[in-house]
Amino acid sequence: MENSEYKILLVDDESDILEFLSYNLKKENFQVETANNGIEGIEVAKKFQPHLIILDVMMPEMDGIETCDKLREMPEFSDVLITFLTARSEDYSQIAGFDAGADDYISKPIKPKVLISRVKAMLKRVNRSTDKDESSENTLIQIGPIAIDRERYLVIKDEEELSLPRKEFELLLLLSSRPQRVFTRDEIYNGVWGENIIVGDRTIDVHIRKLREKLGDNLIKTVKGVGYKFID
Repeated sequence: MENSEYKILLVDDESDILEFLSYNLKKENFQVETANNGIEGIEVAKKFQPHLIILDVMMPEMDGIETCDKLREMPEFSDVLITFLTARSEDYSQIAGFDAGADDYISKPIKPKVLISRVKAMLKRVNRSTDKDESSENTLIQIGPIAIDRERYLVIKDEEELSLPRKEFELLLLLSSRPQRVFTRDEIYNGVWGENIIVGDRTIDVHIRKLREKLGDNLIKTVKGVGYKFID
């Protein structure tokens, strides 16, 4: 896909930040829409259907984390890329953001070239996901007690359909691709987030915990000092 085909939604209560981000993204031919708070952001997202949503954390009326959480509850946004742009760098903010289903976390201020590089790196995952879906003849995979529908980003367990956020789904897909094999943390970072994406140290742990809450504790085993493996 060309840059002009990608749609990016910016949500921030500071007009100068919106202007700065919008200007630099439009220079790269991205389609850009903006919103001033979380409530407005959700309404714009429904109409605009963006590929990537960049959310400020600290906003009036509805903050970024709550906005992300509500977006992830809507099926049409379960696989949309969401990243936080915020001056807050405390570890608890990152964990709360990933708990809500965020894909990445960018600290501001950020230089234009770095912003564009990060955005392009994230959007590459949209292409890779599309290519996998188009090239796959069998989108339903049965692994142990669960079935994974790669086309609909669904997991079926005990006849119940579970819709997972994109990163949780991709993490599960990676681990289950080779049951019993131990994936190192570096392999997981590169396979799920990509080599050019910088995320917090607790990111994998948070996503593993969320998967265990939904699928049970017995499917993913921690190998101390190494990584994780899927038990079929």
